[in-house]
Amino acid sequence: MKIALGADHAGYRLKDVIIPFIESLGHQVIDYGCSCADSVDYPDYALQVCEQVVSGGADKGILICGTGIGMSIAANKVPGIRCALVHDLFSAKATREHNDTNVLALGERIIGPGVAEEIVKIWLETEFSQGVRHQNRINKVQSIEDRFTVQS
Repeated sequence: MKIALGADHAGYRLKDVIIPFIESLGHQVIDYGCSCADSVDYPDYALQVCEQVVSGGADKGILICGTGIGMSIAANKVPGIRCALVHDLFSAKATREHNDTNVLALGERIIGPGVAEEIVKIWLETEFSQGVRHQNRINKVQSIEDRFTVQS
């Protein structure tokens, strides 16, 4: 799989740990930054990663900021993105099985590198269940998105 990854200044250290971990699992990583502690705006990085996911340039995306909250909010503004903020192993599995998420948000200030690696591994390896009830719910979420998406 090709994974687009982006972080802001509060998440770049965890990003630098996660990249080689993802590569050790056999996946390709596209790093969209940032790579320093200088203050940057998380929406800029969320947008780059999400554009890659919706265009097919990446199979999935991972976003990291201090809490993961800002990144997940920004990501979910992009049509076609289903981003989940995850800080535990159960949610990592459930969000793929039930919600077919295509972007994962993590908070560097909330979880350590070991937990982050476990979450990423579970999230990348878990398939969508294809359950009818789950697909129906995803379709309803998509209809909400469609309703509020301006067509040009």
